Amino acid sequence: MNNEEEKEKRLTEEAELTADSPKVEKENEKQPTDGKTISGYALKFGQPSKDLGGFVEVITPEALKEVDLSNVFLLHNHDYSKPLASVKAGTLKLNIDDVGLHFEATLNDTSYANDVYENVSKKLLDSMSFGFVLGIDSFDKKEDGEVVRSIDKMKALNEISVVTVPAYDSSNVQVNKRSYETFMSNNQANQLNKGLESTSKAQKESKNMEKTLINNEKTEIRGYEDYIRSHGEERDGVTTVTAGAVVPTEVIGEVFDLKRSNYNLAQYATVKTVNNGQGSYPVATNNQAVLATKAELVEIGDIDADMFTAVDYKVETRAGKLYLSNEVVEDAAVNIVAEVKDQLAKLVENTDNKHIVDLLKTFTKKTAATLDDLKQLHNVALDPALDKMVILNQSGFNHLDTLKDSDGRYILQPDVTAPSGKSLFGMPVVLISDALFTNPTAGTFPMIMGDIAQSIFVARRNQVTTQWQQFEAYSQGLAVIIRNDYKTIDPNASVYIEFTPVVTPEG
Repeated sequence: MNNEEEKEKRLTEEAELTADSPKVEKENEKQPTDGKTISGYALKFGQPSKDLGGFVEVITPEALKEVDLSNVFLLHNHDYSKPLASVKAGTLKLNIDDVGLHFEATLNDTSYANDVYENVSKKLLDSMSFGFVLGIDSFDKKEDGEVVRSIDKMKALNEISVVTVPAYDSSNVQVNKRSYETFMSNNQANQLNKGLESTSKAQKESKNMEKTLINNEKTEIRGYEDYIRSHGEERDGVTTVTAGAVVPTEVIGEVFDLKRSNYNLAQYATVKTVNNGQGSYPVATNNQAVLATKAELVEIGDIDADMFTAVDYKVETRAGKLYLSNEVVEDAAVNIVAEVKDQLAKLVENTDNKHIVDLLKTFTKKTAATLDDLKQLHNVALDPALDKMVILNQSGFNHLDTLKDSDGRYILQPDVTAPSGKSLFGMPVVLISDALFTNPTAGTFPMIMGDIAQSIFVARRNQVTTQWQQFEAYSQGLAVIIRNDYKTIDPNASVYIEFTPVVTPEG
């Protein structure tokens, strides 16, 4: 799985989970008994989700039409180490109907599968979740202001899971919000430019003339091909000079986008939209206080601990602008303005990434030389309750990806739930570029290990993309403005590691 195919998780609360009792072997009949089965809906079409951070979501009936369902697993709480059933093994049956994706599973005869069966039969477990890779989505803003995201196409459905927590929380819902942020940016820009982008009659005629010219050029290209193939017999749409055909100019109707790493580290942090330029974000402390023994009729004593702390923020304005000549805008065969706005959105992500990485590098610094050192940091330096992940740059990822244990198994294990497709000691690995997360020295690789959502707070005041006309220069101005702040929540929730592998001398 590459970085651009980020897996999303979603919850189905009304999953209609049921547990069927195993069939008892009939007396004097030597037929194998059927295993314990559960069934329900992994997902439902057209069912609005809860708020996923500024929008609700529905899955369209077309979303699964091109998805390969031949290698889907049934899991408990997305844990691949404890599979319950699979399509490939013949123990999981999937059926797409008018309601959604229905499943029926014959559970493995294991202790954890039996626990799941008992909990479903007693209605202690009644929700489902599913992990997928997004193909195509779209957004629509209703008259009441509600934004609805439609999942129109999925690239892959990796697993469905019986889940314990019946709520949309970080363990059951992961959303790639890039398309939502792009939609909102464009929506805001359209509102701001409502009075600026009206087209006069002369401009409309100019655009119509441009379309005519483009169509004529296409006709000319087609005519030139016919001229060549007919050895000069067909001359429609072809200009000749001294009996030689003039080769037409091709119109390219798309922008070639150079591939670069595309990720936004803010999706792993705690991001809140704030109403003021400065304020405090309350955080419940991870205190270790205990309740004191109280004698009979004695007044209850005060708790000797701070229950809450505050993360103070003060947003700063970050902005940039550029100008496009109207000649470029008018003569291009593509929507140059829209392409520039897409690039400006990438600049916002780049800004988030830089400030988050810079802040994470201020966390407690640890050094490591061996895999055992890294294991100790995972096991001892960080609280076991944290939802830990590892952020690696390309160099560090490449080094760890080539290491094997004493049994010949690679240290980085395949994990379809991880952004990079790999995990380290069970922690999902996030891979970012060397350019963003540079090596401190030659042979030393930087790493972040910890719970990013517990570590980083991003305060978002607003984000605006605007456009205006520069009549005296016959050009258009475009700008993007964001007002954000980046702060530490819990300095003990992550560690910054400089990993310098021990070099074993040859011979």
